[in-house]
Amino acid sequence: MTALPSSPAADRNKQPILETLKRVLPETGMALEIASGTGQHATWFAAGLPGWQWQPTDMQASAMATIAAWTEQAGARNVLPPMRLDVTSAQWPDEGDLFGEAFGETFDAVYCANMLHIAPWAACAGLMQGAARVLAPGGVLVTYGPFIEDDVPTSPGNLAFDESLRNTHPEWGIRRLTDVAQTALQAGLYLRERHAMPANNLLLVWCREPSPRA
Repeated sequence: MTALPSSPAADRNKQPILETLKRVLPETGMALEIASGTGQHATWFAAGLPGWQWQPTDMQASAMATIAAWTEQAGARNVLPPMRLDVTSAQWPDEGDLFGEAFGETFDAVYCANMLHIAPWAACAGLMQGAARVLAPGGVLVTYGPFIEDDVPTSPGNLAFDESLRNTHPEWGIRRLTDVAQTALQAGLYLRERHAMPANNLLLVWCREPSPRA
């Protein structure tokens, strides 16, 4: 088996995320992944969620070949060919047939892992606005990664990680959940579920309808 470019973090977190997705998502559906990176999540989740079709995307054109190679090596028939998508674009994807209710292509889930803290803040608004455009009725946006919560102590590891991110790029950094939730609300999305994950990460589920407890 040929060694492909890989992300150690994706390899570590793929199974815990899959286990949570199995509880969060119905048995069948169509998922759009934002910032797929290597494609490891797409192939792993496609195998673990056989009733789902997975559409991987990434902003980097160089990622297309890696995602396709992971898909081929895994024999994942329910993973579609990768597409280039800039999350901040007013229309998704960047080229070809557009997604969204007005164009007849919607998704039961939009999934985005470990992007918000390594992208400019504009990417958060782009993600929320884009997900609101392309989600089918009853669909959900699932985000995964580290967040800072006002009422939860931030781990020393995440504080150090946040500092390193901001030193790497002034527009990067772990986002405050209250800021993300406000940006989601502006796009018409509400936080429905919060799942604590290993390594001080969160898996968050967003939807168009507010939770009865909100």
